[in-house]
This record gives sequence, C-alpha cells and structure tokens, in this order.
Amino acid sequence: MTSEKSSKIENPIMRIMAIFYIIVGIAQLGYFAIESFAAPPHIPVLGLISLITAYSVFTMKKWTLPLVAGLFFIGMTFGATTLVNSLALQTFPDAMLFNIALIAYMIVLLIASAYIIKSRENFN
Repeated sequence: MTSEKSSKIENPIMRIMAIFYIIVGIAQLGYFAIESFAAPPHIPVLGLISLITAYSVFTMKKWTLPLVAGLFFIGMTFGATTLVNSLALQTFPDAMLFNIALIAYMIVLLIASAYIIKSRENFN
C-alpha cells in the first residue's frame, strides 16, 4: 500500500515559500481577531489570500502564478503605505520594530514571488 501525499512539493525552497505564506496569513487573520475586528478590513482579506496562495503552492496548482503575482502587488502596496504612514506618524513606542518587520515582510514577499514565478514550469 502506498500513500498519496497531498503535497506535491519536492523542492525544499518551495516548501519554505509556502510556509511563509501560511505564517503571513495566520498573522494577518490573528491581528484582525486580536483587535476585536476593529482593524482595517483589508487585513483579513490579505490573510485569506495568503492562505489560499500557500495551499496552491503546496499542491502546485496551475492557478498559483496569477495568485502569487496579484498578492505580490497587493502585499507590496499594503506594506509600503503602512510603512510610510508609520514613519510619518510614529504614534506608538515600538515603531522601529514594526517598521523593521514591514521591511522584512516586503523583502521576503519579493523573494518568494520572484522564486515562484521563476519556477513556473513546475506548476501543472
């Protein structure tokens, strides 16, 4: 008896990219829940799209590439506008840590998107 694996990922780097999308999705949905649903409504939408992207990367679906490209532009816009607003306002004491986390998010999002789009021939 052989068991069918639900994940089609053979490349460990692609698995890391999928885990990145899972972590980001859970963090965004968690932030929305922690803020008692008072956070902006686009944050859980980004979290949900990140989780869907992680699923599509894990299963190597052919609709992964448009999803990754769309999430790249939306995520970079979200990160850049939030970073600019944080730098302009800086109304909370932990702004430096928050700004570093946003910069790291945008860098890893760029790397993950570029790597997934570069290896587009692996998606069926």
